[in-house]
Amino acid sequence: MSNLRSVTRLLGLGFTPGKLRGLQRISNPNGTLTMVATDQNSSMISMMKKATGKEPTFAEIADAKVMLSRALAPHCSGLLVDGYYGYWSTIAAHAVPATTGTLIRVEKSGANKNKAGAPCGEVEQGWGVHKIKKCGADAVKLLAQFEPEEFDSAEHNFEFTRKIWEECIQHDILFLLEPIHFAYNGEDDKSPSKIARKATTVIESARILSRYCDIYKSEFPGTPGVESDAQLVDNLKRLNDACTKPWVLLSAGVDYDQYKKQVEMSMKAGASGILGGRAFWKEFFTFTSPAERQKFAETECVRRVKDIDAIVKQGTPWFKKYGYTMEDLHNLRAAEGWHARYAGGNAVSSGPAKVDPNAVY
Repeated sequence: MSNLRSVTRLLGLGFTPGKLRGLQRISNPNGTLTMVATDQNSSMISMMKKATGKEPTFAEIADAKVMLSRALAPHCSGLLVDGYYGYWSTIAAHAVPATTGTLIRVEKSGANKNKAGAPCGEVEQGWGVHKIKKCGADAVKLLAQFEPEEFDSAEHNFEFTRKIWEECIQHDILFLLEPIHFAYNGEDDKSPSKIARKATTVIESARILSRYCDIYKSEFPGTPGVESDAQLVDNLKRLNDACTKPWVLLSAGVDYDQYKKQVEMSMKAGASGILGGRAFWKEFFTFTSPAERQKFAETECVRRVKDIDAIVKQGTPWFKKYGYTMEDLHNLRAAEGWHARYAGGNAVSSGPAKVDPNAVY
């Protein structure tokens, strides 16, 4: 038994029992992460309105999320949902198998903007980290839109991120952070200035923020077709070096074929997985009948998730980022009396003299 190792280093990395269990739940068996998002409320509502010509009801939105979840959850390691429409209906409908972890977003959809047009994040009203933990989810996800050079929103969203990070530590729940660059000072998404700074913003955001999370969800650092593949590969290397935590790639609404190429490049650069949404299912909302939607979800959407999952499993396991192997993890052990010291306990001594493991309370 001489190859046993202490969990102390793991604790030093921030992996307490609740966080580690959450990470295990949302990961593939080999330590990579194939996660699907259905939490995009604003996007879904716009797509449904465009398809039908009318504002969707709460029930219609919830039904769409349950249908997508039921089709895709069996084929991914983790499913990201929102609290308002998605989580309770999805769980109550048994749309997520026990083998798939769940993540819930904590932020309000459509943040308020400052004078520069920069979003300033806030928690969804009536929601919070404590409720996400209480309702049995495995992880908290925060979208914190971030442009380091827009000083007002950058400081606001930095403190917002740090606050949620600290709350996740308090409640011992895994925290996944998603910074997004944005247009401001009169720009739009097609402005040359926004496109030109994307890679720098993505990499610098990782350098500043990745320490305040357990899993970092990154945009692709650059724009295919604007920068060469060689430049994009270099950008990905710099992103991987900047991330102090394991990172996964978001899809940002790009078409599936483009996302697939980005995933392939990211896995080669050191990514541990993906958390993608619209690239998998955005055409779902172009079908007006439930039967057509269900068929698309169960065929094309499932095929896409399976194909991406195969690529992800060739990526870097989260534990490799910290110099661990799976064998190392198998040999980790806690010290006697850990349960009394855990979560702010005041027991400073270890061993049976102070803690009776056979006591009945």
